[in-house]
Amino acid sequence: MQPVDVAIIGAGAAGLFCAIEAGKRGRSVAVIEHSKAPAEKIRISGGGRCNFTNLHAEPSNYLSDNPHFVKSALKRYTQYDFIDWVDGHGIAWHEKTLGQLFCDVSAKLIIEALVDELNTASGQLHLNTAVSTVEREGDGFRLTLNDGTGLSCQSLVIATGGKSIPKMGATGFAYDIARQFGLGVTETRPALVPLTFSGERLDQFKSLAGVACDTRTGNARKSFNEAMLFTHRGLSGPAILQISSYWREGEDIYVHLRPELDWFAELDAFKTAHGGQGLAKALAQHLPDRLAQALNAEIDAPGKLAETSSKRLREIAETLSGWALTPSGSEGYRTAEVTLGGVDTHDLDSKTMSARSHGNLYFIGEAVDVTGWLGGYNFQWAWSSGWVAGQCA
Repeated sequence: MQPVDVAIIGAGAAGLFCAIEAGKRGRSVAVIEHSKAPAEKIRISGGGRCNFTNLHAEPSNYLSDNPHFVKSALKRYTQYDFIDWVDGHGIAWHEKTLGQLFCDVSAKLIIEALVDELNTASGQLHLNTAVSTVEREGDGFRLTLNDGTGLSCQSLVIATGGKSIPKMGATGFAYDIARQFGLGVTETRPALVPLTFSGERLDQFKSLAGVACDTRTGNARKSFNEAMLFTHRGLSGPAILQISSYWREGEDIYVHLRPELDWFAELDAFKTAHGGQGLAKALAQHLPDRLAQALNAEIDAPGKLAETSSKRLREIAETLSGWALTPSGSEGYRTAEVTLGGVDTHDLDSKTMSARSHGNLYFIGEAVDVTGWLGGYNFQWAWSSGWVAGQCA
């Protein structure tokens, strides 16, 4: 391969967007991707329609040991800038709940537009090509590739993501390179991931597999008003994926079923009107029948609501408003949408995404210790961080 100004390892959202921006500046660019196709996470995201950004993207929607780090990139390249980019490529889109934006037709349109822009910017895309080693060479870098050839560059951008979904080729490559050049790596763990249970609780949830319910799910640090889904392994759905980023093993989560309801008022009114019926019937007015039956068995209420005191009704209402559950773990990187943690942002310049100790070494996207909420926020970080690095690399 010919020497290039900028080598980018990783042809995901961040890597491709960075390459495009660097190419627009007249820089010669090579993108190195070990998979057979670019941007596989874009392809599978959003059920194949790519939740490409969120109207509400702002720093408060991101987790990091250095929460101020995201501010510069998100301000300089916003969700509205990327919407303009999507519109400029004639890609139709629509808004779903909570500001989430999806392609009308297919995520592949985003990938095609990125590759087309890369070609227009005279960037090279090398697929099925892995990087074996990275070394300093003068003021730049030299990459040794899996076919035994090498590539030299002035600037090197690491855009290989985190460990989530290893079957798609995810590895800890970015963290290895960061450590090689003296940068810190914060603790990493699966995020936006289903939670698992064991024992009697798992048996209960298996019987509820496929049942969904609107909830407010949270812990001492955060809560989310979204749907929860019972599975054969435990709990999933948007509310669970969201809180998984804030959960630690051994901690409880608290589920408020149908948070818009005043459960005591609802139960008391049902008792007045239908005192001869049991709790399961009252719960089934607002919850899926299987869930109502399971909760009725767990709560162990008297047979008839007429025989239930107001004090006991309040206790039941409190349970429904704060059902304490203790996950045994998560499904891990196998199904995690993203990796929490990563290259320590204290060692990076937020205005350039470059390493403070190596001005021409850049880390962007999921590789960095920046993790967004569910709903397009992580793609926006990819666009924003990639754009910033592309202005400098």
